[in-house]
Amino acid sequence: MPRAVADVVSGAARALKDARIASSDAEAVMLVAHALDASLGEVRSQMITGATMPDEASSLVNDMVARRRTREPLQHITGLAPFRTLELHVGPGVFVPRPETEVVAQVAIDAAQRLADDGTMPLVVDLCAGSGAISLSIAAEVRGARVVAVEREHAALEWLRRNRDALPEHVASRVEIVEGDVTDPAVLQRLNTTVDVVVSNPPYVPPHESPTEPEAHHDPDAALYGGGADGMEIPRGVMATAARLLVSGGLFVMEHSSTQGDDARAALASVGGFGAGETLPDLTGRDRMVVARRPGGAAWSAEISRAPRCGG
Repeated sequence: MPRAVADVVSGAARALKDARIASSDAEAVMLVAHALDASLGEVRSQMITGATMPDEASSLVNDMVARRRTREPLQHITGLAPFRTLELHVGPGVFVPRPETEVVAQVAIDAAQRLADDGTMPLVVDLCAGSGAISLSIAAEVRGARVVAVEREHAALEWLRRNRDALPEHVASRVEIVEGDVTDPAVLQRLNTTVDVVVSNPPYVPPHESPTEPEAHHDPDAALYGGGADGMEIPRGVMATAARLLVSGGLFVMEHSSTQGDDARAALASVGGFGAGETLPDLTGRDRMVVARRPGGAAWSAEISRAPRCGG
C-alpha cells in the first residue's frame, strides 16, 4: 500500500538517528528525494500536501536506510556528491569531497578569475585531482580557464573522467586529464614555468591520526595517508612539482589538516622556490590550507583573500 511521503521521511529519520547519524533529518529527505528522483524542495512540498509514494520507492528507501545505518557514506548510496555548483559522481575507489575543500577551491578560483578579468586565459593544474571536485569547479566557474587534472589511482581516474564527460562540452573541452604520480619530476615537464595556479588536496593524514568518522573508512587509503611520520611526504612532492610548474608570481594552494599549518609552512620552506607561506582558514576558522607565491611576476597574485567564501 502506498505510504505518505511524510511518514516515509519521518521513519527514515528515526532509523538514522538511532544509528547516531547527526544529520538524520536532512539525510532522510535526501534519500527519499533520490528514491523519487525528485528535488529536496519537491519532497518537502509533498510532505506538506500529504502525497504518497509508490511501494517500490518506499522499499528502495528502506534499503538505502539500512545501508546508511552501517555508516556507508550517503554519497556512495546515492552515487552523487554536491560540490559548489556541481553534482559529482562518486563511489568506491575515490575520495568523497568534503565541504571544507570548497574553500580551498575558492582561493584557486579567485586567483584564476583575476587573470581572466584581465584578459588572460589562466592555466591551472590540480594535483591529486580525485573525483575532479576542484579542477572541474574551476573550469565551470572561470570562463576560459584551461585546467589540467593529474591523478594516479586508476579507480579515481575513472570517476574523474566520468565527471568531466558529464559537463557541458564547452567546459569539459577545457579540462585535460593526465594519469601520473604528482611526485614524479617527469610529470607535466612540458608545462614547467607556464602554470598560473597550482592547487591540490593531496593525501596528508599522518599514520597516527586515523580518521575518526566511520564514513572515512570507505575512502581509499591512497587518498588519505600522506606518507612519512608527519603525513607530509606526498605534500612535499606536490610542493616540489608546483615550484617547477608555476610562472613567476604564480599561486600555490594546498589543503592540509587543521593541525598541520606549521608543518605545511615548514615543508614549503624546505622545498624552496616560494615566498613565505601563509596559512588560511576554512569557514569554521580552523587552519585548512597553505598558500604561497613563486617570487616575481605581476601583482595579480599578491593579494590573498583572508576570508574565503564558499559556494558558486
